[in-house]
Amino acid sequence: MGSFKIIVDRAEQRKGGKAALTSLLPRTIDPAELIVKADSYFLEEMTRSIFQSGFVWRVINSKWPTFREAFFDFDISRLMRLSEDDWNNYMQDKRIVRHRQKIQALRHNLWFVNETAGMHHGFGQFLVDWPKSDLTGLFAFLKKKGSRLGGNTGQYYLQHVGVDSFALTRDVVLCLQMSGLDIKNMPSSQKDLKLIQQSFNEWHTETGFTYLHLSMIMAYSVGDNRIHN
Repeated sequence: MGSFKIIVDRAEQRKGGKAALTSLLPRTIDPAELIVKADSYFLEEMTRSIFQSGFVWRVINSKWPTFREAFFDFDISRLMRLSEDDWNNYMQDKRIVRHRQKIQALRHNLWFVNETAGMHHGFGQFLVDWPKSDLTGLFAFLKKKGSRLGGNTGQYYLQHVGVDSFALTRDVVLCLQMSGLDIKNMPSSQKDLKLIQQSFNEWHTETGFTYLHLSMIMAYSVGDNRIHN
């Protein structure tokens, strides 16, 4: 793996200079902001990420006010009290996208968020405490313990809620390959993920960039810049 400066230079050339590239990078969220957020926030954004997967994002976002209404603003205590019939009735509820598997994912994940929050003094605290040097381990945890949080869905979710994390988009993977990493186009093996995490850790140490900014600069440096903000 070479210096990250090569990737930065390429991204700046493609985006019109250093200032133009910098303007594309989002504000870094202070971990203290995550710690104080309610667990309902994390469940809500988890559900939004799952429903966005495979759908046009703007369609889901346009319906989100009625999603919030249907699911009681994602109040975990209220959702836990729903009966089997209540959950089944969502399949006739026009306020939401009536996708049975994704509704069931919410039903599973509300217990996942509640249990994890109880063990770590809040779900935000759990996310903040997870070491950034092992983000691929966090990806695996979400996939194993949560429902429908594998692959890019879980990775996008972490970025959406403000965790300093990377997402293995096609362009990010291409950049890693161009930088000399021998990984699959859709990396999922422990070997590939270990190599990817090591590369991000080295570049983080070299540059001081956040993991989110590293991945975005990488995406802007190659391909068609297919990246979700």
